[in-house]
Amino acid sequence: MQIYSFSPFGYEGALVTVEVDLRRGIPAVDIVGLADGAVKESRERMQAAIRNSGFEFPLERVLISLSPADLKKEGAGFDLPVALGVLRAHAQSNGAADFIDEPVLVMGELELSGKIRPVKGVHAAVSTAAASGIMRCIVPAQNADEAREITGVQVYGADSLENAFRALKDPSFYSAQNPGRAGNCIPDGCEEVNGVFFQQAMDGFEFAELKGQRTLVRALQIAAAGSHNLVAIGAPGCGKTMSIQKFPALVPVLTLEEAQSVTRIWSIAGLIKPSQPLIRIPPFRMPHQTASIEGICGGGVNCRPGEISLAHNGVLFLDEAAEFRSSVLQMLRVPIESGCITLSRAGRTTTYPARFQLLMAVNPCPCGNFGSKTKICLCSAKSIDMYWKKFSAPLLDRIDLRVFVENENEEIAKCCENSLERPGLNSTLEIRTGIASAVKKQRKRQGVKNALLSPQEISEVCKISGKVKDVLDSAIERYEFSPRAVSSCIKISRTIADIDDSDDILPEHMSEAVSFRKLCSTIPPEIA
Repeated sequence: MQIYSFSPFGYEGALVTVEVDLRRGIPAVDIVGLADGAVKESRERMQAAIRNSGFEFPLERVLISLSPADLKKEGAGFDLPVALGVLRAHAQSNGAADFIDEPVLVMGELELSGKIRPVKGVHAAVSTAAASGIMRCIVPAQNADEAREITGVQVYGADSLENAFRALKDPSFYSAQNPGRAGNCIPDGCEEVNGVFFQQAMDGFEFAELKGQRTLVRALQIAAAGSHNLVAIGAPGCGKTMSIQKFPALVPVLTLEEAQSVTRIWSIAGLIKPSQPLIRIPPFRMPHQTASIEGICGGGVNCRPGEISLAHNGVLFLDEAAEFRSSVLQMLRVPIESGCITLSRAGRTTTYPARFQLLMAVNPCPCGNFGSKTKICLCSAKSIDMYWKKFSAPLLDRIDLRVFVENENEEIAKCCENSLERPGLNSTLEIRTGIASAVKKQRKRQGVKNALLSPQEISEVCKISGKVKDVLDSAIERYEFSPRAVSSCIKISRTIADIDDSDDILPEHMSEAVSFRKLCSTIPPEIA
C-alpha cells in the first residue's frame, strides 16, 4: 500500500507520495521534499496527536520523504498522511502486515488531541487521484460528501487519527459515491419549469416587483436564455442594479458535467460548504470596485483562483463598472473570448477555466444624467469621452446586449396602474418559461449555448435569408457593425427565436436583436 497526499497549485495540483523510513539513531523526525513552514510544523502536531490517540510513537529516527522532491509542499493537509505513514511504518517494523493492498489518498489536518480538522481542495485532490487510478481516499469527515461527488471513488470520512488508522486495514470502512447527491439529476432546493431546473424562488428574486423596466427585463431574459453578455446603462437610481441582482433566479442550474469543474475551483478556493458539496447553483460573483487584477484574474504564490474563475459557468457582475481600474476591465477581454486564463508564477503555469457571463451596470457619464430625457447632464464632452475610454471599443464589442435604462416617473406610474405589460415578462415564472424553452432547444441541438457558438456552428444553426437578411444588412450599413457585432446579432436573434419556440429566425427576431446590439456601437453619440 502506498499513501498519497495532494499539493495544490493552480487548477491542476499534483499528487505527493508520502514515504516513511525508521532507522537507528537519536530519536528525531526529519522531513525532506521542499516542505514549507506549515508542513515542517506537522512534526510536532503529528507526534502529539499520535501519543494522545493512544498509539506509541517510534523511538527510532524517523525520516519522512515527500516526493516529487522539487515540488513545494504547502498547507496543513499533510498532517494526517504523515501521521498514518509513521504509524504504518512502526506497525510493519513490529511485524504487522494486515494493511489493504491498494494506494490510498489521505488529506487532513490534525489537532493535538488526535481529532481531524477539515482542509480545502479535497474535491480537486480526489478527482486528480481518481484520474491516476487511486480509488480509495481518507479525508476529514466534514469533507466526505465533497469527496463522494467523484464517481467511483471509495471514501472514508475520518473524525480522528485512531479511526483513520483503522481504515488503512479494513476495506469495509469505505463507502461509495453518494447516490443522493451526485447520482441524482434533480438538485436539492430546485424547481422544474418545462423540464429545466432553476433554483427555488426566494424573497427578493421576484421580477413582478419591478415597475417600468420591461426592456431591461426582456434583455435579462435573453441574456439568461443564451448566456449573452450584457451592459445596462442608466442614471443612478433607475433600477439597473436591483434588476441585475435578481438575475440568479433566471439562470438554469448546472448540469453534472458543468458542476464538477465549478466545484473543483471552489474547492481549491476553500469555499465549499458541507450543505452543498457539489455546486449546482450557477455562481453569481459581484466583486467590489476596488478589486485588483490579481483579485479578478487570480494569482498569489499558489495561483489561487480569481473572481473570473470563481464565476466559471456562472455570472460575473460588475456594478458601477466604470469605477473599476482600466487595467482590470481590459484584462477581461481575453478570458471572455477564450473561456480560460493562464497564470504563470516562478516558472510554473496553470490554466483555470473562466467561461463566465459578464453583466455590467454603468452610468452614462460621471454625473449619471447624460442621455436622460428628464435631467440635465453637467459633464463636459472631454470628461464623458475619458469616462468611456476606460472600457475601450474591443471590450464593448464583446458585449452582446446593450440597454439604456431610463428613469421616467410617468412610465412607472403607468405601469403601477396597469400591471398587464409585455406578455411573458410579468413574473419570474413567466420569464423562466421562455428561458426553459430556449435552453431545451440549445441542449437538443448541440449542447452549446448560443452565445458560445463558433462561426461554423452559426452557419449551421442560425440560418438566415430573405427578409431576415435584409434587416441585418440594413443594420450593418446604418450602424457600421463590426464582424463580431454581426455574429452577435445573429446569435441574439437565434436566442429570441428559441424563447418563442420558433425553429426559424423571423424578421421580428432579428429586428429586436439589432435594437439590443446597436446602443453602444458608437459611444457616446448613440446614447444621446
